[in-house]
Amino acid sequence: MTSPRNLTLGLLCGLIAGAFWGGVFLAPLLLKAFTPLQMTAGRYIAYGVASLVLLAPTARAVFGRMTGRDWRDLALLSLLGNLIYYVGLAVAVQNAGVAAASLIIGLLPVTVTLVGSKSGQGVPLRRLAAPLALLATGVVCINLDVFGSGHGVPVPRLVLGVLGAVLALAVWTLYAVWNARRLAVTTTFNSHEWSLLTGVVTGALSLVLVIPAFLLPGVAHALSAWGLFWGVSLAVALGASVIGNGLWNAASRLLPLSLSGQLIVFETLFALLYGFLHEARWPRPLEGLAIALMLAGVLWSVSLHRPKAVAVEG
Repeated sequence: MTSPRNLTLGLLCGLIAGAFWGGVFLAPLLLKAFTPLQMTAGRYIAYGVASLVLLAPTARAVFGRMTGRDWRDLALLSLLGNLIYYVGLAVAVQNAGVAAASLIIGLLPVTVTLVGSKSGQGVPLRRLAAPLALLATGVVCINLDVFGSGHGVPVPRLVLGVLGAVLALAVWTLYAVWNARRLAVTTTFNSHEWSLLTGVVTGALSLVLVIPAFLLPGVAHALSAWGLFWGVSLAVALGASVIGNGLWNAASRLLPLSLSGQLIVFETLFALLYGFLHEARWPRPLEGLAIALMLAGVLWSVSLHRPKAVAVEG
């Protein structure tokens, strides 16, 4: 049973994490002159450096508690949830647009809940069927709008973008479930330390991308473009990776996966909000309907996870 305090704190952490993560979908648009590989390397090198600096005061003690299993799991989690995920997201945004990318990846609340739900933990899936159906219907509505509005995108580029989004959806589903279960049994580190360790490991892994991303012949960029590149990379690293990931780890510890998985919808909603602001427009009717359905689905699910509702089910 989730206590009222944990429910409130977990929801708040998930909401704020979603607000930071939503900004990630704008980065590929701001850096459209750069390749997805360059954006991935830049973001996670910055994430690694920022994490190392923040971890420095307690680094000796934290690293001293690390085991071989910790290093292995962090490496695999970093590869799935950061490097591969962000390459897929960048490919999706640059080829299919923010709306299509955010709303295919917006199926994460459904996939994480379905893959991660365990019998006896949280609320049974049969009771979550209706809220999950609302979330899925919301995603369908937005995709109908995106693919029906016609933006003149060539079919091969659209297909590449959709494949990138599906890849991102798959690897982050695995990451979210595995990371939540790992945190549940990890007593050696708190959520903030685990997030910073993830950053250090991700930064080290991203060094492998330096040669193909920056040193091989490619398009030359002006000094001002590189300034924008590293500025955006640092902002995304601090906001989405350091702060967002830390808050998400806290939410994962406070809430069962049957609820925390659905809170990823806030990333989609904030990505849409930022996209509307960037394009200086209001949501179209189907987009507005989709947002309402997705919010209704999350609020419904939250109500089912309240202690009284769970007690009645028991």
